[in-house]
Amino acid sequence: MALDKKQLEEMYLRMCRIRYFEEAVIEIHSSGELIGPAHPYIGEEAVAVGACAALRDHDRIAGNHRSHGHPIAKGGDVKKAMAEILGKTGGFCKGKGGSMHLADFSIGILGESGIVASSVPIATGAALASKLSKQDFVSLVFFGDGASNQGACHESMNMAALWDLPVIFMCENNGYAITTSYKNSVSVDHVSDRASAYGMPGVLVDGQDAIAVWEATNEAVLRARAGEGPTLIEAMTYRYEDHSLGLDRIRKAEYRTQGEVEEAMKRDPLTIHRAAMTSHGFATAEECDQIEAKVKSEIEEAVEFARNSPFPEPEDLYDDMWATPV
Repeated sequence: MALDKKQLEEMYLRMCRIRYFEEAVIEIHSSGELIGPAHPYIGEEAVAVGACAALRDHDRIAGNHRSHGHPIAKGGDVKKAMAEILGKTGGFCKGKGGSMHLADFSIGILGESGIVASSVPIATGAALASKLSKQDFVSLVFFGDGASNQGACHESMNMAALWDLPVIFMCENNGYAITTSYKNSVSVDHVSDRASAYGMPGVLVDGQDAIAVWEATNEAVLRARAGEGPTLIEAMTYRYEDHSLGLDRIRKAEYRTQGEVEEAMKRDPLTIHRAAMTSHGFATAEECDQIEAKVKSEIEEAVEFARNSPFPEPEDLYDDMWATPV
């Protein structure tokens, strides 16, 4: 393990930050204060944090509809994230993007999109820009097992491999594309098996283990920076909540049983990381408790900040656009 105490503690802090943030979003949504869809990242925290821990601040990331966790893992401000989700001006995009569009170019967060697989070519384009301008940044894109079947994903991987672009394709395989099991929609055993068709490495990793994700991503980052091209990493993970808040299909057992969810929750990424730190002497139980308490306070402050931020005014509608249409 090449990670030190400070790095491991920071990873645990960011995993807790995502978990408590999402729990707050669920509570706000349940109260009716948050209108519209939100896609909780609970259960998948190790993927985002493990991957982003291997990146530098100037490296780029792009995400998808389930992307509260990605910008938080990259170091994004939770106050801005919460305000954006509530549609307030204090948000990353001044309240105009909402839950599926969190972006902060200052730390390499290119943004997300609810259009399945649409961020894959954007991240690939960023990698092309890095190579052409010799800026030495790596691009990493998060996408799901469902997105792996989209043409935009295949086209991007083919081009990235052809031109040796410094991009990492991080497939978060949580088992289901909304309600469709990946086993019923992917022709090979694993999405990562497809990498050989593009001439790039394909890596299968335990997505519940942040350290394992870091190790796989770090190796891919070193390859990319050395000009050796892209890597496809498939992190096997699991989302605890339904596809989006309000669907409530888990309890109805329409596509997976509550027993399946409970079994998956036995390998909670936060528990696994905390156990790794304490068992190897990197942190005590008390230190882990202190991290958790600190993060809970942060999230409470973020919710308060978001609630106190104003909504955008109608006259602000066209601000930050390339051209005013009226």
